[in-house]
Amino acid sequence: MRRGWLLLPALALLAGVGVWQVGERRWRGPLYCIAEPGRVWGVSPLPAGATPACPESRSYREEVRSGFARVEQYVLPGWRPRVLVAALEAGGYVPQGGPEGLYRDADEFAALLNRGTEQLQYVAERLPGPRTRVTLSGRPTGR
Repeated sequence: MRRGWLLLPALALLAGVGVWQVGERRWRGPLYCIAEPGRVWGVSPLPAGATPACPESRSYREEVRSGFARVEQYVLPGWRPRVLVAALEAGGYVPQGGPEGLYRDADEFAALLNRGTEQLQYVAERLPGPRTRVTLSGRPTGR
């Protein structure tokens, strides 16, 4: 009978460690920044051909983990700088600066999108191949 009482706290501790490990897996993985897999910024389905990615920077990882920043990255085939703007508009975001965005050149496109008081930075970069890397960043809702 005494062993049963000793076994219960050990099992509870083991279960707690298991739950913690599942939560920690996200922060150790390469897709730590993707809050809702399969969705762009949690508001719209991920377009076909888009591959999720996250910045490799340790400081960025820590800012996302601490809740100070939010970021998502996607790599898509071809040079399509505005490819995710429509998905964000479908989620209620409104681009600022007109259709040309705030900055545009041959290899980069940047825009700000607002939804209420929330502001999202949108940066598309041309990668070799050609491919497009889109980085979305902002503050988590409620900050």
